[in-house]
Amino acid sequence: MGARKRNTAEQKKEAARSRYQAILRNCPTSPRKMRLVTDLISGKEVNKALDILKYSSQDASRRLEKLLLSAIANWQAKNEGVRVEESNLYVKTVHVDGGRVMKRLQTAPQGRAYRLRKRSNHVTLVLDSMNKDVENRSK
Repeated sequence: MGARKRNTAEQKKEAARSRYQAILRNCPTSPRKMRLVTDLISGKEVNKALDILKYSSQDASRRLEKLLLSAIANWQAKNEGVRVEESNLYVKTVHVDGGRVMKRLQTAPQGRAYRLRKRSNHVTLVLDSMNKDVENRSK
């Protein structure tokens, strides 16, 4: 491995250490429905986002609530001894990408068949601390 490649790999590892995220893959909900729920919590504080997801009636909000709790647990694993309430965590970004599409057939009249496309998605949720942003702006 060349020196330049090694240096960029080390930089990516350093960036990953300070990034707090959780990824949900192959969630059996269409990406369009999931994006409706993710737009509700994007940019919100963690506790407020959990409340929004808990009282939302959409099925996708249950899966997203578990994903947010997983991201918080990932943050706690990297920051031992720091309380979540004092860190001012917020949902920085939420990406919803299309996943695997299962193709099925549904019977139709006169010997025909309609194609059903059962969509799935991948969700990436990234947390960040508001305190860190204020420190970076002051520099």
